[in-house]
Amino acid sequence: MVHNSLRNWFVIHFVLDFLFAVPLIFTPVAFLTLFGWTTIDPLMTRLVGAALMGIGVESYLGRNAGIEAYKGMLNLKIIWSASATFGLILTMVTNNSPIIGWLLVLIFGSFCIIWSYYRYRIN
Repeated sequence: MVHNSLRNWFVIHFVLDFLFAVPLIFTPVAFLTLFGWTTIDPLMTRLVGAALMGIGVESYLGRNAGIEAYKGMLNLKIIWSASATFGLILTMVTNNSPIIGWLLVLIFGSFCIIWSYYRYRIN
């Protein structure tokens, strides 16, 4: 059985991913400039936006799936959020990056903990 709280987290995840993905895809320079980024690669920014869109939309589409689908989705979310957290931390400690990067570390790290918690509970 899939807990309703996990289904709710999937919807929350969809909303957050969508809110960030759309401007990253359509207006990457303008969007990131708002947060203090001065060097922006639109190709990579749009690629990150596409990843957020794909994972977020799947969160919404799969929110009513069964336990086996949730196992696969949680595995993907754990791998994505853990590697994103690692990459963000590496960037923050080796570059002069905007302080917003630490907020992203907190967001991705928090989601990694949430997804890991629910994946553990499914077993």
